Amino acid sequence: VQLQASGGGLVQTGGSLRLSCLDSEFIMNTRRGIGWFRQAPGQEREGVGCINVHDGTIYYEDLVKGRFTISRDAAKNTVYLQMNGLKPEDTAGYYCAATAVYTTYGCPLIREYDVWGQGTLVTVSS
Repeated sequence: VQLQASGGGLVQTGGSLRLSCLDSEFIMNTRRGIGWFRQAPGQEREGVGCINVHDGTIYYEDLVKGRFTISRDAAKNTVYLQMNGLKPEDTAGYYCAATAVYTTYGCPLIREYDVWGQGTLVTVSS
């Protein structure tokens, strides 16, 4: 597995979790960015945010702005998704993925991510 997402779990409304995306095969050396996505049961996968691994630029989708934070520890080949103020509607499988596409603003489209990790489940109870 090239990208390994972990850190999911059960949390109450208002709680926090930190997800990790470990790049175990140095995919980021040949890609421009890492994105975080989520997919709730019966719904389409949607973007959460992304980071350009070369210049550190980070973008967030409106639904998580102000609550979620993306960061990267290059020494650990890991990208994090810190989630605060969690709501029941944040319940989903969360995925990280890598892309070689560069954008001047915002995150690449979902279809432009070509390396996907397995998901980690986040459940927020009310």
